[in-house]
Amino acid sequence: MADSYCVNVEGAVYRDGAYLIGERAMAESHAGGQRSLIGGTVESDAPATAALESTLQREIREETTIEIEAEPVYLTSRTFETDDGDRVMNVEFLCRYETGTAVAAQPDELARVDWYEPATLTDHSAVPPWTAAAIERAEQRRQQLGW
Repeated sequence: MADSYCVNVEGAVYRDGAYLIGERAMAESHAGGQRSLIGGTVESDAPATAALESTLQREIREETTIEIEAEPVYLTSRTFETDDGDRVMNVEFLCRYETGTAVAAQPDELARVDWYEPATLTDHSAVPPWTAAAIERAEQRRQQLGW
């Protein structure tokens, strides 16, 4: 096992009372078939400033074709180990939808995407506890911000 972490960013993208949730492709090595926030790994060519934010914007654009507003709001960070044993530092943000139609643009990573109201996620069997908790954090912060 490595002594360092892979850095991952995820966005709880909010639009009109709902959050954009992806269904991870079954071929994904970690949590295949489960619902998750949209995001991905910080790459070595990320900009020197706002690396997390620009990675988040790029990943959401690449995976769903939508754009988010330029200033995502930090929610939290946590570490976890993937099913393959890789160590990940995951950074979550609350984001506001800006433009575009959400589609699963990279089917090798996401089988589908859809907008869910927060209350409906707890009834969904494919929503793991960490995704439900992330939406709870996002919804709490969104309400504090008055969005």
